[in-house]
Amino acid sequence: MRLWKDAGHLIRLVLLLVILVVAFLVIRRAVIPEGFGRYGHFRPAALEEIRMRPVHFAGRAACEACHSDVVEVKKSGKHAGLSCEACHGPLGKHAEDPEVKPVLPKAVALCGRCHEANSARPKWFPQVNTKEHSGGESCVTCHKPHKPKFGE
Repeated sequence: MRLWKDAGHLIRLVLLLVILVVAFLVIRRAVIPEGFGRYGHFRPAALEEIRMRPVHFAGRAACEACHSDVVEVKKSGKHAGLSCEACHGPLGKHAEDPEVKPVLPKAVALCGRCHEANSARPKWFPQVNTKEHSGGESCVTCHKPHKPKFGE
């Protein structure tokens, strides 16, 4: 009898633990989305949500359909492998309605994304210090972006 008489504090502790576990499970159920963990550590519903977003990029084929003259120039240039949208930005709206003109950022900022001197880039990759190199001029004053050459 003495065992049960002194066990009150243990019963309260076990009861508190059960309440905490139940609270944890209820909160977990409310916070974690359904399907989480089914295919690994992501929500399967995220794929459908991404599919529902509007398309912003047109793709290379859409650009080439209307701008074949630029494609011919670009084919033999150093930027031949780049997508048009890598420099011109998402062109989905322009492809749907050609009256919507794409806006390019300033050439120094645009070209500097890839060509600003950076020790992490390979030595063979063309790099410049844009502030010193251009003397304030736009890159396109001297360089042809669709068909760049070394030393041009």
